[in-house]
Amino acid sequence: MTDMTTTTTSSKGKRIFVAGHRGMVGGAIVRNLLAQGVPASHIITRTHAELDLTEQAQVRAFFATERIDQVYLAAAKVGGIHANNTYPADFIYANLMLEANVVHEAFKAGVQQLLFLGSSCIYPRMAPQPMAEDALLTGKLEPTNEPYAIAKIAGIKLCESYNRQYAASHGIDYRSVMPTNLYGPGDNYHPQNSHVLPALIRRFHEAREAAAPSVLIWGTGTPKREFLYVDDMAAASIYVMQLDSATYQAHTQPMQSHINVGSGQDLSIAELAELVKTVVGYQGRIDFDTTKPDGPPRKLMDVSRLTLLGWQASTRLQDGVRLAYQDFLKSTAPAAA
Repeated sequence: MTDMTTTTTSSKGKRIFVAGHRGMVGGAIVRNLLAQGVPASHIITRTHAELDLTEQAQVRAFFATERIDQVYLAAAKVGGIHANNTYPADFIYANLMLEANVVHEAFKAGVQQLLFLGSSCIYPRMAPQPMAEDALLTGKLEPTNEPYAIAKIAGIKLCESYNRQYAASHGIDYRSVMPTNLYGPGDNYHPQNSHVLPALIRRFHEAREAAAPSVLIWGTGTPKREFLYVDDMAAASIYVMQLDSATYQAHTQPMQSHINVGSGQDLSIAELAELVKTVVGYQGRIDFDTTKPDGPPRKLMDVSRLTLLGWQASTRLQDGVRLAYQDFLKSTAPAAA
C-alpha cells in the first residue's frame, strides 16, 4: 500500500541490474518490476557462474559494457547459525567484496541510482524494541552472525560515504533498506539450515504426511518475531528506489540513511506454530522442548520512517503463509517424468 502524495519516479525506460536475482528477494524484485511494466529486456541479471561479484575485474567489465542506470544490490552470501559459525571468514569476505565491487564499479560507470539490501542483524543484540534506525552502532551485535552483520553495516556505510563524497559532484543517490525476517516464494525449506517459518512449514507438512502425533518446537514458544512477505519487501525496495531525492533526504540523515522495512507487527513462536499448523492442515498436537534456548525475547522493526514516507506492507501473515506453503509444495514436488 502506498500514499500517492509522496513524489516518486518511474523505473520505466531504465536499464536495471538486479544483483542476486536467483535469491528470494532478488527474484521478487524482478517479479515486481515486470508487474510495474518494466520490459524484461531492461532487467539485467547474471548468474554467479556468469558474473562473480567478488571478482573486481569481472564486475568492472560488466558495468563497462552494460550501460546500467539502476542497481538493486540483493546479492549476498547467506546461511544459518551453523554456517555462520563454521565459515565466518567466508561470510565476511564474500559480502564485503561483492558490496565494495558493485558500489565502486557502479559509481565509476556513472550509475546514479543504487539500492543496497541489508538485514535486521545489523542492530545490537540488546537493542530497544521495536528497533529504530538510530539503534545502529549503539551496542554489541549477536555473536553468532557478527561477521555477516559487520559486512552488512559496511554496505550501508559504503552507500553513505559515496553519497557524502560524490553526490554533489556526480549526482549519485545510493540508498539502503533493512528488511525484517522474510518468507515466501523461493525460500529455503532445508530441515536444518532454514529460518523458523519455512522450517515450521516443512516440519508440519512432514508430520501431517506421516500422521505423527506431535510436532516438537524448540524453546518455550514465547519469543516474539516479525515476518514480512518477500513480495512486500520487493515492493518496498522499488518504492524507496523511486522516491525523489528531496523526499528521501527529508526523512534520513547523511550518516543514518538506511530505512527499516517490516510489517510492524509481531507474534509469538507458539502463535506462529498454530498458524502454520492450521494452514498445513496438521491434526496433531504441538509440544515445546523447554530445555532448548529461546533466543532474544523480541525482535521487531520500527517501521515508522517508511510509514511516514507513504508505504506499508499489504500481505496478511495468514495469506502469506498459505502462499509460502504452496511454494513449498511446488518446490518439493517430484519432477514430472
